[in-house]
Amino acid sequence: MQEIKNNLFLKALRGEEVSRPPVWMMRQAGRYLPDYIKLREKYDFFTRVETPELACEITLQPVDQVGVDAAIIFSDILVIPQAMGMTVLLEEGRGPVLPEVIKNKADIDALITGETEDRLDYVMKALALTKRELNGRVPLIGFAGAPWTLLCYMVEGKGSKTFDKAKQFCFTQPELAHQLLQKITDVTIKYLKAQVRAGADTVQVFDSWSGMLSPSDFNIFAAPYLTQIADAVSEDAPVILFPKGSWYALAQLSKGSASGLGLDWTVTPALAREMTGNNITLQGNFDPSKLLAPIPQIKKEVKEMIDAFGVNRYIANLGHGILPNVPVDHARAFVDAVKEYV
Repeated sequence: MQEIKNNLFLKALRGEEVSRPPVWMMRQAGRYLPDYIKLREKYDFFTRVETPELACEITLQPVDQVGVDAAIIFSDILVIPQAMGMTVLLEEGRGPVLPEVIKNKADIDALITGETEDRLDYVMKALALTKRELNGRVPLIGFAGAPWTLLCYMVEGKGSKTFDKAKQFCFTQPELAHQLLQKITDVTIKYLKAQVRAGADTVQVFDSWSGMLSPSDFNIFAAPYLTQIADAVSEDAPVILFPKGSWYALAQLSKGSASGLGLDWTVTPALAREMTGNNITLQGNFDPSKLLAPIPQIKKEVKEMIDAFGVNRYIANLGHGILPNVPVDHARAFVDAVKEYV
């Protein structure tokens, strides 16, 4: 196996002592970088995702231009519904649309659960190519959407502030909801294991909409499937779970197989440490909107964030994806502030 020169990220995930926290940013490969915008003007979204050379180029941009300590493969969580046979359309600025949604048992039965690796071969090729191009500079992160979040899109058909249709489906047809969640989970496990084989050093599971659930409903519709994924995939590589908005689940999730837990900005570092007993690496939780503040303010707040979390068992990151209107020098200031931490 190739030695990774900057392995701060992996050391932090293993709970080893580090000189400073590692830093990367969710959605770092993409929309705020001028070189990405040039590619976006030439190729549509899924062409960028499905062309390994383009996905590799986009993945490397923030490593080269912003100086992050880890690369995350350029892809999308909705490649799983696509691989399962659903149509996914993506319009710039409007978000994803799934024209035919899941309504009943027949729709769930029609989903494809085999051939995951073949159907998503372009992701594996992008990972293998990126791993080669990185040449051991920094670790490479793979990812997938969590079953609950994917169910939201597959039932609702688009993004939503409330996901009422998805929740109605779960509350009125719980048996069908669990069938769908299990199918997504089985495919996701195969997908993430294939990503590790292709070159991912670690994987992150994004539960972007888990905060829509009450703590008791999270335990029914989200937690069991996150746990299954972490248990299965952690045999192959470290797993980071990011249940956005579900700070109430930190104690429970910290006792499982995951190596890291992502945090949004709605939880304080002190509470997160207390809930997890300092037994797991925490990642986050800078509000992405704060990257629009003046650079001295960004640097001051990053230092305060690291002071609050502590250097060890911590990965500096945002509490959600970087916004498209963040100036590149502000993103770089965030990364530099972590690197300059003493």
